[in-house]
Formats: sequence, C-alpha cells, structure tokens
Amino acid sequence: MSSCETDFLIVGSGIAGLVAAYRAKEYGSVMIITKEKAQDSNTEKAQGGIAAAIDSKDSPFLHLEDTLGAGAGFCDTDVVEILVNEGPARVMELVDMGVCFDREGSAWVLGQEGAHSKRRILHASDATGWEISKKLIDKCRSDKRITLKEGSFLVDLLRDSRTGRCRGGLFMDSLSGEFSTCHCGTVILATGGAGRLYENTTNPAVATGDGMAAAYRAGAVLMDMEFVQFHPTALSVKGLPRFLISEAVRGEGAFLRNINGERFMLAYHERAELAPRDVVSRAIVTEMRKTGSDHVNLDFSHLDRERFKKRFPNICRTCDQYSVDLSEGLIPVAPAAHYIMGGVAADKDCKTSIPGLYACGEVACNGVHGANRLASNSLLEGLVFGVRAAEHAKGYIEHNFNDGDLQCNIEERVPDWDVSWQSVASAVRSLMWDKVGIVRTESDLIQAIAELEKLKEICPAWPTSRRGVEAQNLLTLGLLAARAALMRKESRGGHFREDYPCKDDKQWMRHIILQR
Repeated sequence: MSSCETDFLIVGSGIAGLVAAYRAKEYGSVMIITKEKAQDSNTEKAQGGIAAAIDSKDSPFLHLEDTLGAGAGFCDTDVVEILVNEGPARVMELVDMGVCFDREGSAWVLGQEGAHSKRRILHASDATGWEISKKLIDKCRSDKRITLKEGSFLVDLLRDSRTGRCRGGLFMDSLSGEFSTCHCGTVILATGGAGRLYENTTNPAVATGDGMAAAYRAGAVLMDMEFVQFHPTALSVKGLPRFLISEAVRGEGAFLRNINGERFMLAYHERAELAPRDVVSRAIVTEMRKTGSDHVNLDFSHLDRERFKKRFPNICRTCDQYSVDLSEGLIPVAPAAHYIMGGVAADKDCKTSIPGLYACGEVACNGVHGANRLASNSLLEGLVFGVRAAEHAKGYIEHNFNDGDLQCNIEERVPDWDVSWQSVASAVRSLMWDKVGIVRTESDLIQAIAELEKLKEICPAWPTSRRGVEAQNLLTLGLLAARAALMRKESRGGHFREDYPCKDDKQWMRHIILQR
C-alpha cells in the first residue's frame, strides 16, 4: 500500500479546501486530495452568488441580523459576527485573484435573495461557483508548494494510538479501488455535504457525506444533523436531473404559481417568494398536495426576456438542453435536498473534538447557519473559515510523522463485490426522501430508523469497494439524521415536525450531539 507525507492534508476541493490550501502554503507543504476532478464540488454548481456587505447602503450588522433571522434563533452569534465582518475582505481577495463578479461600469451588480434585507449578492452571471472554482484551482495548480491529487477519496481518518491526534487519512483510488495512506501534521476536512442522502437533490454525485461519516467513525462529535435545507426551486421534469434554478430568479422578480396559475406565496409569508427557504419549500409542498401535482411553476413571463437570458444564461442553456420549453415564461420546479446545516462540530477556529483535525465548509457545523442557512452564505462560509482553518491548523505542524501506531483497519476489510451496494444506496435515498424529508412525523421517523437498521445489519461494516464505502456513509448519516429528527420534538428551520409544528425555545434551544 502506497503512502505519502505532507504538513497540511486538505481533503476536498470546493471553495473551503482551496482557500485553506492557498493560505496554508505559506506555512508548510500542502496536499489537496479530492474525490474526482478538482472542479467536481458543490462550489462549482453554485449559481446565485456570494453574500457580502460591500454596498454603502448595507452593513455587516444588517447581514448579521438577516443571518440570525434565517437561522431560526439557532445561530452562534459570535461565529456569525466573524462571517459578516471578515467576509468583505475575503471577497476582495478573490477579486485580487482574478475572480470576475458582474459590474455595470465601476459598480458591482448586487442581487437579492430570500431573507436578505438588502442587495448584497455578488455574482458572475448565474455561474458564480464555476468562476470562483476555476480561479482558485488555477492558483493552486500553479503553486509548487501545493500538490493536488485527484480521483482519490477519503475512507477513514488515521489517529495516533497514543495521543488520539489525527495524523492522516486512508484513501481509495476512485477507479482502481486501491488503498493508500497520507500521513501529515494536521488534517483540514473540507469534503462538503451529503445531499446524495436524498432521492431528489441539487448536489453532484460526489456528495455522499464521506468526510462527515469518516469523522464520526474516528470519534468526532457531529451536531445538528436534523437540520437539512431543501432548495425550493429545482427543475422538476420526470426523468431529468434536479438542476438548481437559482434563488436569484425570484430575487429578480419571478413569482411562484401552482398548476392552476395561482400565485400563492403571499398567503404564506410577508416576504412572499423571498421568504426563508424552509418556508418556501413547505409552501410548495402544500400547494402540490392541494393540486395533486408534482411541481409548481416559476413564472418569469412578466420580466424582460432579453435581460433574463443575459442574467441567467446557464439556466436558459440547460433548460434548452433538456428540451424544457420556456416560451411561456414558466419553469416547472419542486424542492430538492440542497444543504446540510449539521456536520462535524467545529468552533470559530475550525477545531473539532479530535486534536489535529479541523473542519470548514459544509462538512462542518460551527453554528454560523443555525437551523436554516441564509441564501448565498455558503460560499462566504467556505471562504472565511477556509482561511481561518489554515491559520489555526498551522500550530499542529511538526515534521515527525511516526509518534505512534496509525490504525487503518485494512485487515478487517473483506471483499464485498457480492453486495448490491447500488440497491442499498437507492433504498437509503428513497427512505430519507419519503420519511426524513421536508415534512416529518414520529411514525415516519421510527419506520425510517427501523428500515435503515435492517439495511445496516446485512451490509459489511468495512467495505472494500467505492460503492460500498459510499453506501455505508449514507447509511451512517441517514441513521444519525433520522435519530436526531426523532429526538427534536419541535419545528425549527430546516426541521419540520407535522406532529410538533411550533418552535419550543423552552425545551429545545439546545444542540443534539452525536458521537460514536
């Protein structure tokens, strides 16, 4: 089994991992290991933009208020203050790197999205994530202090048997299935989320929660796993992927109408289409139930068509590619799993409960999003806390990689080629969508847990194939999310219990902590 050594091991190539690597190069050798191609991440898929209070009519304080409001009383205010105060400077650093956000003359073109009180979303047309990802990848590739290894994904974290410190990772080649290890001074986990837990999701195929599951197996604390954000508007056409239709479309004035042509959001929230995402998603589900439909329509027929095409070329191009007729100014949409607010518990400096292990971006849960993420705060979180992770992880850099025994569990792994892992993963996704989705009940959650436990009993604990590791990760995280959702007997943000439809601050202003 091959092995390598580095000072900083960064797992994941989204915005959090890339900016962490670019900052960490100043303090030691850096290796980025990523599952597929470097651009295969949720960052690359991000359309809407990145939120930052850079306008003279805006302020970090207003951004703070909006973030706290969307988070349903569950944000860590100290961490949100870091996000909104450090965010503008970090965004300008992206500009200095060559990221081209839209301008009109010398002025930034700022968009507005749900639950934002001001226009503060910088964007690059409707492909902001692609623009940011491309520039950061180019910067990392061109720096000799950074090694980028593609096509290798995290199986487990390695801990020192004497000190408990995280000292590297066990990886699997995505094509050959061969194992390798990387030993390091510190690990920065930036593996993204777990949207593929759900049958319908906007996330790419790589988002199987590998980092969260590996951290859990290593003994790290996970937190807030019941809080899952469903994006209200994903393309909803049978047989087609749930392509994200950016919230910026509603920010530019598009309306939501049920299949009877009725605009309905005014009846659900004072901000109508720009209400927080959890409110809009549940409203759409309610309307679909009322009308017996599998979608509602996003109506942009009253907007200037040429301006719409210029503002959202990627959406128009994708709809054309999928033969979705936009001539009437209607896009069929429905909610889809989009973002996990929970994850590996981390503090404001990205430290986890395991010495030497740092986490940033969607894999982490640091309290910045609370129970419901404010639109376009995810790229900002990855940017701000990716830098902070590198700055604080440098304290763990040493050049002694052999201060204890690092267990790989290789001897416990047996061939698993006879297991239908694809069927297991499909069953998990279906159960999560039907029973642990947008609207939850006690009976559904109990049934989901029972079915997931049955699946776990028939599956090898230590898979040797890629499909096996991914399916095992989905099983692990599905059980954690379902158990946390069953425990939390209230509704808050991305967690809605039909049998407990109200917030209960007296009983439930506390986090659900999960640790192996």
